[in-house]
Amino acid sequence: MTRRTLPAVVLGLSLAVAAAVPTSSAVAHGHPSAPDEFVALRDVDPSIVHEIRYATNHNFVGERIDDYRAPLCLLTRPAAEALSRAQDELRPMGLTLKVYDCYRPQGAVDHFVRWAEDLDDEQMKSEFYPRVEKSRLFEDGYIAAKSGHSRGSTVDLTIQPIDARPGPTPHSPHPEGSCFGPVEDRVPDASLDMGTAFDCFDVLSHTANPAVTGEARANRDLLVDVLAAEDFTNLPEEWWHFTHKPELFPTTFFDFPVSRASLVAP
Repeated sequence: MTRRTLPAVVLGLSLAVAAAVPTSSAVAHGHPSAPDEFVALRDVDPSIVHEIRYATNHNFVGERIDDYRAPLCLLTRPAAEALSRAQDELRPMGLTLKVYDCYRPQGAVDHFVRWAEDLDDEQMKSEFYPRVEKSRLFEDGYIAAKSGHSRGSTVDLTIQPIDARPGPTPHSPHPEGSCFGPVEDRVPDASLDMGTAFDCFDVLSHTANPAVTGEARANRDLLVDVLAAEDFTNLPEEWWHFTHKPELFPTTFFDFPVSRASLVAP
């Protein structure tokens, strides 16, 4: 089969996004280690659950993402400490935060871009983007050449009961299913119902979408409120995406791997 790629107009959009984002000398690929301001979230608060999706094949690409060498959440220290304070608010309710992604290397973002340009690879479409054409992922804003995650103060997360048991690890590719359907039809996740699954490329993932009501709406509001109290700002298009303000590195996109070794000075 001939590998189809995005048309030039869409590829031009992705390059324009990259050109428009300010950079610094710390962006260079292969930057050997994290600055001293980065920590492992487990070292700050081991009670927060980790389900680092991009270190596994259960994600919209369908394979482990480049430079995720360990299932770790790395963050700037202020962001990690703020999450710990939010966890203190949830614990008396019998709830816990669960992180899906934290710091994301630029090399991982590049992996996303290569995948998005290959229009023939749709093995995970049924689970993660059933109502969106892959050729529109750049244009609709689901994939970009730069990510705020690479600055170290952004996190993707949800809430789950403290005593929740993790669901079975799904096979890849996932069988036919919908990330925005009834919670019982989604891949088991053990988290509270937020109206869609994590990384569901769909308008229902927009945090304030009025079609999300009832328990799912209350759960989204709880997540937003608990994190807003600790100076996290939500990305309106993704209920799970929050950035701690002010960011320590507002214009720097790092590229060290997600690993414990990255926290050790060379």
